[in-house]
Amino acid sequence: MKETERIARKEGDEEFVSLCQKGDVDAFEVLVRRHQKRMFNIAYRMLGDHEEAANTVQDAFLAAYRSLKAFKGRSQFSTWLYSILINHCKNRLKQLQVQRLHEAFSLNDPVQSLDGHLQSDPPSGDPSALEDLERKDLQEKVHGCIGRLDSPFREVLILRDIQGFSYEEISGMLNLPEGTVKSRLFRARESLKDDLKKFIGDL
Repeated sequence: MKETERIARKEGDEEFVSLCQKGDVDAFEVLVRRHQKRMFNIAYRMLGDHEEAANTVQDAFLAAYRSLKAFKGRSQFSTWLYSILINHCKNRLKQLQVQRLHEAFSLNDPVQSLDGHLQSDPPSGDPSALEDLERKDLQEKVHGCIGRLDSPFREVLILRDIQGFSYEEISGMLNLPEGTVKSRLFRARESLKDDLKKFIGDL
């Protein structure tokens, strides 16, 4: 049995990080499997696009692999890894904003929803699907409102309220004091609530 397989059932990432730093590629594959789903969820919430999220996660993992020998274990591996992802997402958002400024706008283009996706076909009117459609519509509105938050507020909202990280973990990922994280989260929640009121009334 490989050393990687022997410790694969243990909790924590430290053993795999150590093995990877010694050149064990299989150990990094374990770390990827452990974190890729949550990484994708964070990236998708920040970027609003599946393909962009997948590519950014891949880039973040590659950057982490290249920098892993410099990881000293002063924070949890996950905190270090997710901070790399968040920085990649921020950089990609800036790139996308520049690209959009240079793209020609056509009045004949399909109408886009608030979160940047093409509007779906009109509902069929099937009564049995009404609740599902309403729920999906609400989710899209919430996602769109989150996407309109300024990046510093959007990221803390995603990390805390959607991904469930602790204030301490978020503080480490963003390199911010916990008080700043809490302040930004409060403002993000208030902005989100105000934005949602335009669509669904008082919350």
